[in-house]
Amino acid sequence: MSSSKVNFEALTPVSFLARTATVFPDKVAVVYGDKRYTYKEFQERVHRLANALTNVGIGRGDKVAFICPNIPPMLEAHFAVPLIGAVLVSVNIRLSPREVAYIINHSESKVVFVDNEFAGLISQKLDELAKGLNFVNICDVSDARPLEGTEYEEFLASGSNAPVPCAVEDERDAACLNYTSGTTGVPKGVVYHHRGAYLNALGEALEHGMNSSSTYLWTLPMFHCNGWCFPWAVTSVGGTHVCLRKVVAEEIYRLIEEEGVSHLCAAPTVLIGMASYPKAKDVRMKRQLNVITAAAPPAPTVIKNMESLGALVTQVYGLTEVYGPHSICEWQSPWDEHPADERAKLKARQGVPYITAQYMDVVDPLTLEPVPRDGQTLGEIVMRGNNVMTGYYKQDSATEEAFKGGWFHSGDVAVMHPNGYVEIKDRSKDVIISGGENISSVEIENVLYSHPDVQEAAVIGVPDEKWGEVPKAFIVPKPETNPTSEEIIAFCRENLARFKVPKSIEFGELPKTGTGKVMKHALRNKEWAGRERKVN
Repeated sequence: MSSSKVNFEALTPVSFLARTATVFPDKVAVVYGDKRYTYKEFQERVHRLANALTNVGIGRGDKVAFICPNIPPMLEAHFAVPLIGAVLVSVNIRLSPREVAYIINHSESKVVFVDNEFAGLISQKLDELAKGLNFVNICDVSDARPLEGTEYEEFLASGSNAPVPCAVEDERDAACLNYTSGTTGVPKGVVYHHRGAYLNALGEALEHGMNSSSTYLWTLPMFHCNGWCFPWAVTSVGGTHVCLRKVVAEEIYRLIEEEGVSHLCAAPTVLIGMASYPKAKDVRMKRQLNVITAAAPPAPTVIKNMESLGALVTQVYGLTEVYGPHSICEWQSPWDEHPADERAKLKARQGVPYITAQYMDVVDPLTLEPVPRDGQTLGEIVMRGNNVMTGYYKQDSATEEAFKGGWFHSGDVAVMHPNGYVEIKDRSKDVIISGGENISSVEIENVLYSHPDVQEAAVIGVPDEKWGEVPKAFIVPKPETNPTSEEIIAFCRENLARFKVPKSIEFGELPKTGTGKVMKHALRNKEWAGRERKVN
């Protein structure tokens, strides 16, 4: 009988750093401003963070939250926290203080690392947070320490750089806890296990041709699906991480040119900003720039504009519940012969499962039978495999609903083409996708109903050249009141994350069915007349 220690090792993405630091100890691992860390130095910083966390009592299953942009501490957390068996909670810095407080409390985080630019997300709600939280200030933009607690570099110094043995015993243990943007009004906690993160990271490296010469620019937020597992993917092949605090076109192009960037991920809104940057054509790319995009499907024009600048754009598709990308529009060489416009249309499809994902289909939502492969029959996208979440944290009924029939149900309506490529046509729920962020129309409506002058409200997504779509509110005022658009929008800003605030308000009666339900489709038809609404 074979020993399991001989022929089995638990899969965990933190193992990538140990190998790469051994193979490429002197290679530059992380670039941020004038900072350069080799893989040996990066590993030492990870070990210090892991040991420091252990020193303050963090162990297996404990939650550690990071409220931080794409700077080195966020990257270090992706290895140090799961290395000791703890669970990383990456918090969306675009959420409101109310939502951030909910996530900290719901996740039961014990230590919270906060970049000082975003300390307001915590300081406004300190009285609502659980007692005994340990705060660490990440002083990146200034020396200010807005919260009671030590500073990040001091915290690292409190931990030894001695090697930390990996505490992962079961590869299906939780590695990360990611919260959705609240597509049902309240953020759901999505649990990732070590096995799924390991395999999805390898899938990214495989599908996008990454190796030790790759240089990856951090335009995609690491708080979003753990950066689609790219913290681990780039490290797995010994590539270089180029950190970026703010996603600004001028800075993106400067780093592409100066650092020889080969890969980046971006929502279509980022690509629009890049393509429309006045000096974009003056940028001299040292190598092929591979752009991976998802969220709302990019318009073929956006793809064509980016490729005219020398980039190679690849469309991927997924959700928070599947570790980010699950499918890719795998390019076929015969398609090279098509005109540019046709190639761009093909690239905008959601495609086929990743090598490491395998299982994805478009089915009748009632019978779960596959729809005809005719590119016309609508069905729901369903997925299963190693990169599907363990479930929603402390929400068993929601997990059971999402896993009906042995598949994860995406809620996305699509067609299956004869060649097996999926193309999304709509969403089954009234979710607004704005610049890559999911926005719940119900959540906005609930806030509007709490305004003293609002009698009825309905929210839909309307076209927007920059963001794809943005929220618009239709309101019936209470009798003898006369609220203004400015008042309503200001009220929403106080109660919602900025990207969820309606960009426009329209007052008047709402179209309704005979049973009194608001006909949102009628509102959408009016707003989208003559335009095709594609939502991913």
